[in-house]
Amino acid sequence: MYTLVLKKGEEKRADKHPWIFANTVSHILGKDQQGSVAEVVTSSGRLVGRGFINHASKIIVRVLTRDETPIDRDLFLNRIRKAKEQREALGFDDNYRAVFSESDGLPGLIVDKYRDHLSVQILTLGMDLRRDMIVDVLREVFSPACIYERSDVASRAKEGLPERKGVLFGTLDPALTITENGLTLGIDLENGQKTGYFLDQKETRAAVARYAKGRRTLDLFCNQGGFALNAAKGGAREITAVDVSETALEQVRKNAALNGIENLVTEKADVFAYLREKKHAAERYGLIVLDPPAFTKSADTVKEGYKGYLTTNAAALALLEEGGVLVTCSCSRFMTIPLFLKMIEEASSVAKVKVKLLEIRTQSPDHAAEIGLDDALYLKTIALMRV
Repeated sequence: MYTLVLKKGEEKRADKHPWIFANTVSHILGKDQQGSVAEVVTSSGRLVGRGFINHASKIIVRVLTRDETPIDRDLFLNRIRKAKEQREALGFDDNYRAVFSESDGLPGLIVDKYRDHLSVQILTLGMDLRRDMIVDVLREVFSPACIYERSDVASRAKEGLPERKGVLFGTLDPALTITENGLTLGIDLENGQKTGYFLDQKETRAAVARYAKGRRTLDLFCNQGGFALNAAKGGAREITAVDVSETALEQVRKNAALNGIENLVTEKADVFAYLREKKHAAERYGLIVLDPPAFTKSADTVKEGYKGYLTTNAAALALLEEGGVLVTCSCSRFMTIPLFLKMIEEASSVAKVKVKLLEIRTQSPDHAAEIGLDDALYLKTIALMRV
């Protein structure tokens, strides 16, 4: 077993966070395989924790235990069962995030449940080497019809791993549907965003319905149309769903048909250009949803990302009618709530409109973030009214 000795003074952070960065390590004792269990100790020899090691990553160890508890199948079984029980206690059933990485004590493992299918994302070497065991445990806990892997993410390269996706167990149902907020939604596990669908916004999508009645609605960066469909359910007068992906828009139209929604149209367009076009046309909307991809994915790009959010939000605010509502989102953990609020204040000034804060929301409770793990508190949504 490897033993990593921390530099003096690094134990304060290491005691609270499961990521051990390579530059906090003084030296390494022993030898083992990459992806094996390693222990981390302070400069005085006190055990900080044990986890999977990978010299290829800047995060050299991801801690799973703070004591000598064996990191074996039983540990995975107990933690996945506990994660499932916690979601069920909150009322989740048909679809939810079943395992949320560090927040469920399993760094590098994401599991989403879509009815009787599981979508699995494996992000680290340690988890990748235990894929077969993970599949076996998931079968025991969930008895799924299918387990589909969506490890086709660029971050795996940081662990020295190739991207991969495909069926790990069972047979994939290409006509898979889930029920969200009373709506029937088709889910494409093979080609949909992330693990197939953005489950983290389900409760915010329900909240949007409250603002939709009688309003002309614009859903920007609509993906598979979750916000647009919920707005229709809430009584929106007309809805336009805009995205640059025709594949996503095709799914929007299918989902609208599944629910008998006829007042929804799709527009294939670059959202930035679309906003400029609507401004020149002096269009006005009663409800606008702005849910873009992360404009900043690292601390080094926060300034640039801030400008992206500022420009887009100012353009959206300019299209709101008086009394209209903007629901604006950021899925970047680097765009903190205070920074996001600062951006909105500046955007309203640029757009020359006054706004009131209606509510601030974070990710759905099945994506609960452990206090202290700021990395897991990534999603924020703010609803504003133009006054």
